[in-house]
Amino acid sequence: MPTAKAKRRNVKSEAIKLVRGLPSSSTWDDLLYRIYVRQKIEAGLSDFRDGRTHSHESIREEFALR
Repeated sequence: MPTAKAKRRNVKSEAIKLVRGLPSSSTWDDLLYRIYVRQKIEAGLSDFRDGRTHSHESIREEFALR
C-alpha cells in the first residue's frame, strides 16, 4: 500500500504528464477537463477493483429500460 507521500508524488508526476500532453493553445478549461476526466476514470477503476459494480440488467431495471 503506497504511503500518502508516495501518492502525492504520483499525482504530481501524473499532473505534469497531463500538462505536457496538452497542445500549446490549450486553456485552463482544457486542463481542468483533462483532470476531471482522469479523476472519474480512476474512481471508476477503483470501484471496479473493489467490486462496486452493477450488471447491465440491474441498470436497465432501475431505469425502466425493459
